[in-house]
Amino acid sequence: MKISGLLLFLLCPFPLLSEAVDPFRTFTLAGLAAAAQYHLYCRFRECCSEDWIPLDVKGLQEDLDNRLFGQHIASEVILKAIRGFLRNPEPAKPLVFSLHGSSGTGKNFISRIIAENLYKKGLNSNHVHQFLPKLNFPDLAHIDKYKQELQAIIQESVKACPRSLFIFDEMDKMHPEIINVIKPFLDYNDLVENVSYRKAMFIFLSNAGGEQITEFLLNVWKNGKKREEVQMIDLESTLTAEVYNKENSGFWRSNLIDNNLIDYFVPFLPLEYKHIKLCAKATLKARGFRTDEDTASQIADEMIYFPKKERLFSVKGCKTVSAKVDYFGEPK
Repeated sequence: MKISGLLLFLLCPFPLLSEAVDPFRTFTLAGLAAAAQYHLYCRFRECCSEDWIPLDVKGLQEDLDNRLFGQHIASEVILKAIRGFLRNPEPAKPLVFSLHGSSGTGKNFISRIIAENLYKKGLNSNHVHQFLPKLNFPDLAHIDKYKQELQAIIQESVKACPRSLFIFDEMDKMHPEIINVIKPFLDYNDLVENVSYRKAMFIFLSNAGGEQITEFLLNVWKNGKKREEVQMIDLESTLTAEVYNKENSGFWRSNLIDNNLIDYFVPFLPLEYKHIKLCAKATLKARGFRTDEDTASQIADEMIYFPKKERLFSVKGCKTVSAKVDYFGEPK
């Protein structure tokens, strides 16, 4: 059979049969043809399949170890939580993170790392959805419309692919009603309108709590302790109370917290000079520039640090390192 004929056979929903039809054989061949159609389609178009959603936990661990700096709590908690969640064939509810810390500490970056390792197309995957208040919910006069649209997006996305990921950025600028409306999807429900959401993941990003995290870490330093000694338990209750009671946190009096639907409140610590150097080296390497101590130190020296006397933490974290690399980077 010629190749064109074979393709025609595979793509045809029912095989060409003689007048004496065997029903069982017809059913079997039709099923094979349908499977072939699906396989051929998914070779070129993104599907909800292992080829497109590899769920590469090993790769996630390597990236957290080699690309995220100064965030031992976030790395450990997020890796263990995702690994356990993906191992569970029947999770009780979706996995929900709330990431907190000052700008430039790595909240968006770790979200990208997660997407890149769990989905072949990363943040560009059809199964990864990002929301920004100013972009997706700009006018509070239309809040009822936004709530309906958000619900519809989540419903249709999970219906198409149970392993969907939803990232809500700038939660401290999000109206609480926007988030409260998704409570049914995060709860301990087997089905919501005949759809299971228990294999989906939700990540909330917020600067709320950043001041409390910084103050805590500053006291740790003053007491002569190492930042690596700080554990999740030291900050989680403080973060929960802060975002629940703060009006511009996105979770003010939120029923998501009342009903314990957020699994992990993850603190992102302010970054020190040594972490900025590591960010600089990683960015220089990624850009193909010469990676050396002098250039990394030049970049780190250009950053602003606080408190003024101690110059301990970077004001902008690693956020402006990329621009500094453009300026100081030298070709190999």
